Amino acid sequence: MAIRIMLVDDQALLRTGFRMVLQAQPDMEVVAEAGDGAEAVEVLRATKVDVVLMDVRMPRMDGVEATRQICGEGKDRESGPRVLILTTFDLDEYAFSALKAGASGFMLKDVPPGELLAAIRSVHSGDAVVAPSTTRRLLDRFTPMLPSSSTTPGADGIDRLTEREREVLLLVAQGLSNGEIARKLVLSEATVKTHVGRILTKLDLRDRVQAVVLAYETGLVRAGSGS
Repeated sequence: MAIRIMLVDDQALLRTGFRMVLQAQPDMEVVAEAGDGAEAVEVLRATKVDVVLMDVRMPRMDGVEATRQICGEGKDRESGPRVLILTTFDLDEYAFSALKAGASGFMLKDVPPGELLAAIRSVHSGDAVVAPSTTRRLLDRFTPMLPSSSTTPGADGIDRLTEREREVLLLVAQGLSNGEIARKLVLSEATVKTHVGRILTKLDLRDRVQAVVLAYETGLVRAGSGS
């Protein structure tokens, strides 16, 4: 079955461009559009959607609040839509808050079509999109603007991680994929996947995106420290 996609952006021209690219794919179908977060939440009540491409800055309701309502507590994350944030990077400091609100990742609006399509497929399959270079650039830019909190959910669990798990978490937070981590630590990719799974379980996190957020908020990784 085709991946059912919803486009949420206050610029109709951008939605048109994305729709043309997505509709050309045999495994994708744009089933809904919205010009702001409030409209998106309303449309989703009556439309079955797999992946939402969500802008951040919009009138009435921005992408952060819309993501929070779509991915909020008590929602069925298995059957509910996954949110992929689209950011202009230079302006959207709020993208980090959207990740905290439940988004499964983010892409830049000027991303090459092939990368966007791959990200949509990954998010649809249940993975989180944490693109290495753009993750570091975006987080390095606005993490210093966010207050660090000792009460961040999952923070206490870091002390329960083994030395190897902390090492893997640091590399995940830098945006490395399982394959890249495996090569760096001279491990099999399956072993790295197991470590990541244990980290998420111990910290009670949903996916890699939340792991990145936690690592930055607790100071385990600091802006500018990516390699």
